[in-house]
Amino acid sequence: MPYQRVIWIVLDSVGIGPMPDWREFGDDMASDTLGNCAKLRPLHLPHLTALGIANIRPLEHLTPAAAPRSAYGRCALASPGKDTTTGHWEMAGILLPKPLPTYPNGFPADLMAEYERRIGRGTLGNCTASGTDIIRDLGPLHMATGKPIVYTSADSVFQIAAHEETIPIPELYRMCEIARELLTGPHEVGRVIARPFIGTPGAFKRTSNRHDYAVAPPSGMLLDQLAAAAVPVVSVGKIADIFLGRGVAASHKTKTNADGMAQTLAALAAMDRGLLFVNLVDFDMLFGHRNDPEGYSQALEAADAWLPKLDAALRPGDLVILTADHGCDPTTPSTDHSREYVPLLAYGPSTTGGVDLGTRASLADIGQTVAANFHTTSPAGTSFLDAIPPQS
Repeated sequence: MPYQRVIWIVLDSVGIGPMPDWREFGDDMASDTLGNCAKLRPLHLPHLTALGIANIRPLEHLTPAAAPRSAYGRCALASPGKDTTTGHWEMAGILLPKPLPTYPNGFPADLMAEYERRIGRGTLGNCTASGTDIIRDLGPLHMATGKPIVYTSADSVFQIAAHEETIPIPELYRMCEIARELLTGPHEVGRVIARPFIGTPGAFKRTSNRHDYAVAPPSGMLLDQLAAAAVPVVSVGKIADIFLGRGVAASHKTKTNADGMAQTLAALAAMDRGLLFVNLVDFDMLFGHRNDPEGYSQALEAADAWLPKLDAALRPGDLVILTADHGCDPTTPSTDHSREYVPLLAYGPSTTGGVDLGTRASLADIGQTVAANFHTTSPAGTSFLDAIPPQS
């Protein structure tokens, strides 16, 4: 195989400009996550710039590399959506025929009545909301009544927030499992998410005990194929949750981007071959959804500053793929995900840089490239492996 180890890093929500169909997906304007951050102030991204991030498309205050270290391009989303499940599933070769269900007006009354019957208590919320805002607004009442806070977003999610001292983590997880069992058929949302928090009114803080309960992906997707081919897959971040652990030999939860980057290096040091599949979620969770462009920019710069440590850990037979799953522009009025192209950078110690991979029709092209490297196939996508052969 061309590469013994593939390190696939998803910079969660780092979109690189609006797709032509953005109006069809509820965006309040044409979002441009990376581009709009670059407009607000100069971004210090020397390593991403050297790889070719500014060669994909013009970015203010960033000069395209004369000789990019990576093969570079961008990917469209072929599936109808702009959320975590849609993006990651598409990477694994699952193209959705229709969007996962969303609930802009909250969940149906009969569904909530049955959910409350099964968990043995009432609920609060049942609306579309920012997670931090709804915890701030309903947290005191939740602590007084013991009722969990149920909310959703523009994505296909059923989120349950609870104070860890009011509803202990095992009980919150049980409530999530009940929701996952209940949300089937037309209400089969992409994810049920436990959102625990701590603190006192006015000073609530979400904890790292978040847990995602994803809908089961169809059989035969990329990670299934890698497992069948005896290719070890190690995940860092929420990857294992998104795919229900299927095909994942070992997984590592993360608390922050910094923790995720540290765990990536530790996992890489323990791997001789296979796929290391990483999601760095802070861009999305902490800054995109909270409309914090300065925090988003600082997170980009922190990831860029970490890249030399990753490069130092690489071997000649390694391939790194940097991409994203959707956008979440912190500069627009909306706090939701945005329908954007995502960047694509592929490089390693032995690759020839400067290859323009163009606009890929689907995120599935990345998964097909990974599959081709390990002599198997993914259900969808066109491999670009031949465009980035290692140097002889």
